[in-house]
Amino acid sequence: MPTIEREASSVAEMEALGAKLATEVGKVHLVNIHGPLGAGKTTLVRGMLRGLGHAGAVKSPTFTLVEPYDFGNLHFYHFDLYRLNDPGELEFLGLRDYLDGKGVCVVEWAERAQGVLPSPDVDIMIEPTETGRMVRITTLTPQGDIWLETLA
Repeated sequence: MPTIEREASSVAEMEALGAKLATEVGKVHLVNIHGPLGAGKTTLVRGMLRGLGHAGAVKSPTFTLVEPYDFGNLHFYHFDLYRLNDPGELEFLGLRDYLDGKGVCVVEWAERAQGVLPSPDVDIMIEPTETGRMVRITTLTPQGDIWLETLA
């Protein structure tokens, strides 16, 4: 399981990291993002979306659970499971359809769907530090390894 760490000392640096990750995001299908409230999970996703060319607002889909974005050949689904009461609710949301391999699903608070979500290609942990945020990116599949090479 290859892992790299990057420090982001500002919102701009977190968004820039997300934009860099976006360059090859189509190589993976499931990315889980973990961290406490306010760690920068949505900021990282906003950077990814900006890197893909999205110019509109990006907000966390806390109440809708998923926000879809279409970039021509790439379907990007931003999930926020913070308010998920029961992992079974994802069945009603049509989770299997999103995980069909035709797009990328980026999931904040994935631990709330434990036992329902498959193993991700990439797992990202964001932890606050005294000077900003430490972003630890771990790959769990060969596709994730290829994606991670974009940051090397």
